[in-house]
Parts: sequence; C-alpha cells; structure tokens
Amino acid sequence: MAEEQGQERSEQATAKRREDFRKKGQVAQSREVNTALLLSASILLWFIYAEGFWHQLAWLVCHFFELAGTFDLTNENTVEMLLFIALRCGLLLFPLLLMVLVVGFFASFIQIGWLLTGKPLLPDFSKLDPIKGAARFVSKRSLVELLKSLIKVVLVGAVAYQTVFNAFDGALRLVDMEVLATLQYVGQVSLSVLLKSCGVMLLLALVDFLFVRWEMEEKMKMTKQEQKEEFKESEGDPHIKAKVRSLQQQMARRRMMAEVPKADVVITNPTHLSIALRYEEKKMDAPMVVAKGADELALRIREIAREHRVPLVENVAVARALYQVEVGHVVPEQMFQAVAEILAYVYSLKRRPAGPR
Repeated sequence: MAEEQGQERSEQATAKRREDFRKKGQVAQSREVNTALLLSASILLWFIYAEGFWHQLAWLVCHFFELAGTFDLTNENTVEMLLFIALRCGLLLFPLLLMVLVVGFFASFIQIGWLLTGKPLLPDFSKLDPIKGAARFVSKRSLVELLKSLIKVVLVGAVAYQTVFNAFDGALRLVDMEVLATLQYVGQVSLSVLLKSCGVMLLLALVDFLFVRWEMEEKMKMTKQEQKEEFKESEGDPHIKAKVRSLQQQMARRRMMAEVPKADVVITNPTHLSIALRYEEKKMDAPMVVAKGADELALRIREIAREHRVPLVENVAVARALYQVEVGHVVPEQMFQAVAEILAYVYSLKRRPAGPR
C-alpha cells in the first residue's frame, strides 16, 4: 500500500521488522560463502586424508582382484560382495560427507546465527503464476546473479589459465621424465590452481556477503507510514494510550482524595502546595504521605481537610521537602524531627477543649 502511494523506503528497519524477516527465513545469506568454505575445507581435508584414502582404496582394489579368481558367482555371494564394496566405499567417503555437513552448517551459522524455521518450505502458489515467473527471469535480481556468476567464472578462469600458462615450460620437460614424475608435476600444478582459485573464491565470497547484507538492509527499509502502523500495532494507538493514562490518573486522584479525611494533618506552602500526612503508631514506623498536590489540587485537598476538620499547618520548608515524597511512602528520616514537632502540635490542639471555630 505504501509503495502504491509512492512513499520512499527511507527509514531503517525496526527490530520487529528484522525479526519478522527472520521468521520468514528472509536473511542475508551468501551462497558464495558456502561454496568458498566448502572448497577450502575440501583442500584441507585432502592434505590430511589423501594418504589414508589412497591406501584404503588400493587395498580394496587388490582385495577385489584377489577374490575375482576364486569367486563363486551365486546370488548370495554377489549380494554379499556388493554390500561389502558399498560398505568400504561408504567408509572411504564418510569423512568427505561429514565435512560437507559440518562446513555447510558452520557457513550458515556464521552468516545468520541460529535459525530454525519451516516457512520457506511452505508451498507458495503465487510462484506458479507464469507471468510472474517470466518476470523473475528478467528481473534486477536475476541480472545481478548473472553478473556475479560471470565475474566468478572470468576471475577463476583467468587465475587457472595464468597458472597453467606459467607451468607450460616445465611441462615440455615431461617427455624425458618417468610416469611417476609426470603425475607428481601434474598434481603440483593442479594443487596450485586449486589454491589460487580458492583464494579468489574466498575474496569473492567476502564481497558477495557484504553485498547481500547491504541488499537485505535495503529490502527491509520501511516507509514512515509503515513505521507508524507498526508502532500502533506494537505499542497501541497513542490517542488511546493517552486516554487510558488520563483515566488512570483520575482514578488514582480519587483514591488519593479519599485518604485526605483520614489524615492527621495537612501541611501547606501556604497556597501552592498541600501534603496530607497520617500516622498510626501501632501500625507505622513513620508518618506516611497519603495525598499531595499543587495549585488547584492543593486547594481541593485543603477544602476536603476543612470539611472533615483535619488540621491545616503552614510550613513552607517542610511542605516543599515533603512534596518530593511519593504518595504511599513514609517521610524520609531527615524529616522526622520537623514532622514530629508538627504532629505534636496537632495532637495538642486535639486535646484542647472544643471551642468556636
């Protein structure tokens, strides 16, 4: 809707939008990183595993030919032989398969962290639309992928060609060498091509990873209208929240005003502030602020106090200090002496004989 209205996606993605993208499986993951790491791990594994691999493969071939002359061709023996060969080949290839599994998981983990979602596997019938499918073939995304593939092929091909071209002079001397020396030379050149190609792939993977991250950031950007709508969904309508806060404040004020008649004294400043205190010796450790207010609210507190014959005491310094205390909290220790004197004065007034007011 925002795009239809022509709004520009200029705002950075919020945490909620990023989380929504992750839940859908839309994350910045580069396939080039997986390919480069897999190639690097394969070369490293070959350095470690090559000797054992050739030893086991040679033993398997020799064992097969040793049994060939005495092999009794029956259904049971054939099945047993095939199972034996499949098991030995499986053991030979197991390190490679394990490496692919571990490197594949590690390559994804370092890019996107831990993410387990099944939404990308859900069928999307919109992809069956032939018109949209054809549009994807000529989309900006497909052109970018084509350009990246061409760059990869050109760079890797150039590195391989340059390596082989530099080794051409050495290849001319292979005519006078033994077969083993020839194989060793070819192996060295092949290894050099692989290592240099691996270096190019790692560099391309880094560039592609940064590009994919940037591309995903651009995709997740929001319009100002989308940010407002998301804020309303997550935080609620600001107008409704303001109204709820107003109702809560009104209810809290009514409860506070209901406590004024129970107060022992109301300390004033003399007209701007009013603080109502109550003290029950058997239940409280110190006097408690049961109501407070400024200006109009202070005037209302004094009116209620007069209606219920609660004493009013004017003390500017004490009133200002007690106004900082939250309703329902006891007065601070440094105010004990001043408040105690005021309460003592109020109690002395209550003990006097009642006279005309």
